[in-house]
Amino acid sequence: MVRFNSNPTHNRPRWLEEIGLSEHILRPATDWEMRAMVAQLVEKQLPVELVGNGTKRAIGRPNTAQAALSLASLRGITLYEPTELVMSAQAGTALSQVETELASRGQMLAFEPIDLAPTIGGSAGQQTIGAVFASNLSGARRIQCGAARDHLIGISGVNGLAELFRSGGRVMKNVTGYDIARGISGSWGTLAAISEVTFKVLPWPEDAVTLIYPDLIDDIANEMMCTAMGLPFEISGAVHLQQELAGRLEHPGLRQHGTSLTALRLENTSQSVDYRKQQVISHLLAYGEPLQLDLQETFSFWGELRRLSVMSPNDTCLWRISTPASKGAKVVDSIHRHMPVNAMYDWSGGLIWAEVPAAADAGASDVRRAVAIHGGGHATLIRADATVRAEVDVFQPLEPAVARVTQGLKQVFDPYGIFNPGRMYAGI
Repeated sequence: MVRFNSNPTHNRPRWLEEIGLSEHILRPATDWEMRAMVAQLVEKQLPVELVGNGTKRAIGRPNTAQAALSLASLRGITLYEPTELVMSAQAGTALSQVETELASRGQMLAFEPIDLAPTIGGSAGQQTIGAVFASNLSGARRIQCGAARDHLIGISGVNGLAELFRSGGRVMKNVTGYDIARGISGSWGTLAAISEVTFKVLPWPEDAVTLIYPDLIDDIANEMMCTAMGLPFEISGAVHLQQELAGRLEHPGLRQHGTSLTALRLENTSQSVDYRKQQVISHLLAYGEPLQLDLQETFSFWGELRRLSVMSPNDTCLWRISTPASKGAKVVDSIHRHMPVNAMYDWSGGLIWAEVPAAADAGASDVRRAVAIHGGGHATLIRADATVRAEVDVFQPLEPAVARVTQGLKQVFDPYGIFNPGRMYAGI
């Protein structure tokens, strides 16, 4: 294996200079140039870290590769057909550029991608569209519109054999064979280097309102959100913030309220929103009279949650826990029996962002025990020191059958272990 000197101007193999290595970072500008670089990496058996703008580099097991392949130069919107509700963009295109272009036509990414950068010390608004789909991280509207991968209809890139590939297209249709696009989504760069994505978009709602129920304890808030989601009124967001986290909100009125806050969002036409709002309030009367946020305040509140600013870096570890919605409060209570925890419940309780004290194992055994006891699910360690992430399972440990499938996919897409080795699971 080629070794690098910390000084990029000395002892660097000539072939690395020829394919554009600068300070150990490869920067292809086209997919064919990326294919050529990957071919050289495969020939030299040199593992590489795949990055966009680097907003998620501190998530996962610590990187062991000696070089990085940056997709940041692969940028630009290559197709946008507003009437067809479809867009294509190169992987390094800034998410902010995508959303600005969509907003100019009154459209949006319906799955409401979240931004993890602020939780690990980065700046908000820097992630790329390729990273959005590579991590498959979705926001509050997932309960109504589905996850990021559900909106991905086409993908192209380079696999670990240095082969260009394209899967899917510009329309949704029934096909036979494997859905490669969805398989790569959520693989965190361990299967292929994405060069372009094609995805569905949806119109922005005409109006929106958020109902805020203050001072509900976790289990009651969890019960209320699940009840609300069972009503036929198309709630597009259901989140509960414990008092500590509610006190970190940017919205001055909500921050100063001094209690936990439970929020329900309704969107559509003004007439529809007004009718459904009254119906929801009536059906949930037992939980109290809610505060109400108008369209602009709703946009601001849920935008803040997308940035996870209430989970800003401090001396805690941060877990992302997926579990049955009705079990959310029980999972947090079980964790709290062993350690302090501050929690935000999204997806009506099905997604928990949990801060726990820093520890040698980030509380992994207690967190995963709580998840297993209460209906199962997944727990991913989002924020912890590199030494901790090197010792514990950052992503949920795989069942043996799933591990075999995962290993098989890695063998097919990246048989030489070139891309992000060990980022999700040791040895894969």
